[in-house]
Amino acid sequence: MFILYLLIFLFGTIIGSFLNVVIYRLPRNESIVYPSSHCTKCKNELKPYDLVPIFSYIILKGRCRYCGNKISVKYPLVEIIAGLMYLVLFIYFGFSIELLFYLFLLSLLIVIAFIDIEHKIIPNKIILTGLIVGAIFRVLMLNYGVWDYVIGFVLGGGVLLLISLLSGGGMGGGDIKLMAMIGLFIGWKLTLLTLFIAALLGAVGGIILIALKIKTRKDYIPFGPYISAACIISILYGYNLLNLYIKLITG
Repeated sequence: MFILYLLIFLFGTIIGSFLNVVIYRLPRNESIVYPSSHCTKCKNELKPYDLVPIFSYIILKGRCRYCGNKISVKYPLVEIIAGLMYLVLFIYFGFSIELLFYLFLLSLLIVIAFIDIEHKIIPNKIILTGLIVGAIFRVLMLNYGVWDYVIGFVLGGGVLLLISLLSGGGMGGGDIKLMAMIGLFIGWKLTLLTLFIAALLGAVGGIILIALKIKTRKDYIPFGPYISAACIISILYGYNLLNLYIKLITG
């Protein structure tokens, strides 16, 4: 079993390495296929031994082999997060169609979170890709019900759209589209829970960032990473949390 878990983790880090390419190139309107991986500073093409997830960063001591410039710690961080979360989802869902579905969603959320942190945008291409895949999956899984997910789509985007209208644009359009996409993936019950958890995480995260003077009250704080984290929490523990809440209010 340990070997299987290790393989799943390593597979996740490989996917994470590809996600790094998407995170870097997509906001710059560059192809994620061509040219091959290269140093963003000196443009030297990277060899296979420069691209081993996590280990290459450690061996190279966080610097480019060719020009010596620092490599952002973001790269191994994305690979570690992807590897760990792929393993967690595998442990939770096992070998199943659901696993593939949620691994795909996880990969999108990682890309969205890191792009939003760095560029303060959520690319429409990622959202559109998620909507297409989510819709196809729900059609294929029609026997398991579809209205929960249609309502999730409308509710996820609708709640944030309403907040945006009432607050005079306090909620970004990317966040609205992201929640609509998530609603299509996880259904309306977990969508509502995701909104609640995201608001809670956002409030706590904002307070910490302001307390540490990383941000000020006037600074824009990306909400996409909090939505992404809340979505994963809901997928893994959502129904347990909902059942606990029902028990608390019913005594």
